[in-house]
Amino acid sequence: MENALNLFRAAAVSPRVHIGNAAQNCQEIKRAYDSQAAQTDLIVTPELSLTGYTCADLFNNRNLLDMACRGLYDLTMHTKKYGENGAVLVVGVPLEKDGELFNCAALIQNGRLLAVVPKTYLPNYAEFYEKRWFSAGEHDAEVFEIICGNEKLQTTFGNNVLIEIGSEKKVCIGIEICEDAWAPISPGRLLALNGAEIIVNLSASNEVIGKAQYRKNMLGAASSGCICGYVYVSAGNYESTSDLVFSGHNLMYENGKLIGENKPFENKVLVKDFNLTKIRHDRIANKTYSECKKNFAQRSYVKLACTKPLVEKKEILTKLSITPFVPSQNRRERSLDIFQMQVTALARRIEATKSKCVVVGVSGGLDSTLALLVSAQAVKKLGLPAGTVTGITMPGFGTTSRTKNNSIELMKYLGCTIKEISIADSVRQHFKDIGQDERVHDITYENCQARERTQILMDVANKEGGFVVGTGDLSELALGWCTYNGDHMSMYAVNTSVPKTLVRTLVDEIGHYMDENGFSGMRKVVEDIIDTPVSPELLPPNADGTIAQRTEETVGSYVLHDFFLYYTLRYGMSPDEIFSLCREAVRRSSEYKFSDEEIRKWQNVFYTRFFRQQFKRNCMPDGVKVGSVSVSPRGDLRLPAEIEPEEFME
Repeated sequence: MENALNLFRAAAVSPRVHIGNAAQNCQEIKRAYDSQAAQTDLIVTPELSLTGYTCADLFNNRNLLDMACRGLYDLTMHTKKYGENGAVLVVGVPLEKDGELFNCAALIQNGRLLAVVPKTYLPNYAEFYEKRWFSAGEHDAEVFEIICGNEKLQTTFGNNVLIEIGSEKKVCIGIEICEDAWAPISPGRLLALNGAEIIVNLSASNEVIGKAQYRKNMLGAASSGCICGYVYVSAGNYESTSDLVFSGHNLMYENGKLIGENKPFENKVLVKDFNLTKIRHDRIANKTYSECKKNFAQRSYVKLACTKPLVEKKEILTKLSITPFVPSQNRRERSLDIFQMQVTALARRIEATKSKCVVVGVSGGLDSTLALLVSAQAVKKLGLPAGTVTGITMPGFGTTSRTKNNSIELMKYLGCTIKEISIADSVRQHFKDIGQDERVHDITYENCQARERTQILMDVANKEGGFVVGTGDLSELALGWCTYNGDHMSMYAVNTSVPKTLVRTLVDEIGHYMDENGFSGMRKVVEDIIDTPVSPELLPPNADGTIAQRTEETVGSYVLHDFFLYYTLRYGMSPDEIFSLCREAVRRSSEYKFSDEEIRKWQNVFYTRFFRQQFKRNCMPDGVKVGSVSVSPRGDLRLPAEIEPEEFME
């Protein structure tokens, strides 16, 4: 199953540099290569790593240049011992060509010098004066022969070169060098528009205060705009000399997201995996990328083949969470940001409709709690009385005292207008009208209750000049776990792009925040709501009055379903790839444990329900979008209702 993972593994290494000593540097690079060659696809070293970047006028010395060529030949021959499975090695080296000296990146694998890429832009300001020694500019690919003593290396020289690595699975990489990335229109961007999925930058960027963050901002933006992976490798501490200090600040980005960093002066080998499915999905989905290709992909680029098979990944060397929707850092801040988006959207709808109130069905569960908190804050934002929110608890055949009491207590804390309307008598009348036996606890028994509650909410909203705020979440919509024209329907839905795992986090963080800011004492109620099992409470409770109907026993864990949903919609991954990622995420989780059989079982349930319940999403109410995954038919997800899920389940 590991073969389903579409990954490319890169190592960023800043070996110890012996300035001006190519032979010693060659040995350092060999050791670095040997440590990673068998388990990575690509190993990148800094700019001019074979000589040191700070050689200055020593670059004019014939002995240094000859030793650099000798070192390049030795490294090329050294890679032979790993055969076709050895990693591609990228080293920085000064090379002569036609009476000019170039600052180059050399790509080596299995005894072959695959390509030599010269630096396009040379810095000649402040502490940089590369034009004193090197030539630069655009060089179209051509055959290049390097004389190394009695030996020769033949390769392709040019900065319009792309290298495709892989046998069955392939990845296309492009090379730029240091200053190239700082150019207004960088070579890396042009390489990306011509097919490079991973941009590699060999750098020797010295440190000054604030530069590390600036560097991160710049490279993150490049990776985001180019929709690519980005490997940035800079000279380490031992490059420091005279006025300059270097830190080995190595970085890796994937579609703008930082996936790996060696902080300045940390001096570690950085190894991470790039997910090629994510890169390719986002490029296909982003039509701006393809339009830019038409406008800027004017120069012809040469693609060179390296048939090294990509290494089989036994584990994934990037962050991977079983709850991808839940913030891993700054949880309170992110939760409040989402809450503010929900509040602002609802407040705008209240203003636009000139409504006198908003009506919320309050069950004592997670979803209705979040919707109620949003509604209370929205009317506060508008300067309206807290009683503008009408909260209605509607006990039925499955309602427990725990959820009913929690709903009433929560409304009291928020100052809502509280209504309690039992649905028992009206549902029994409806059973009588349609000939339903109350003792038969089938889907009709359940849905009659859900639709009666919706009718009450709608009619109270009409009566009081307001509208119904929907409580259903993204996970329920994805699975179709809602009653059509029951809890499926409202006049504005605030949770429709918030998945169940995130709802729990939001209720926790926002409940605690509000408790600390004017709603003292509410925390206890919120904590009990969080601890309550997820249930629609449509079936009679147990003999002891506790909840009998537990959603996740029927439909499966929302942790798993949210994982499946995220990788299906956000990146369009195949079932096998999602399974492999999920298994690895479960392995890393200390909180959630699922067997392979459980993952497969609920994954099949997910695909079955997701595709067969599209008809419910086709007519879902308006609702604020807060994240990158949404199922609104007006925005992110347009699907026919007649898709057959069997192929996905196979």
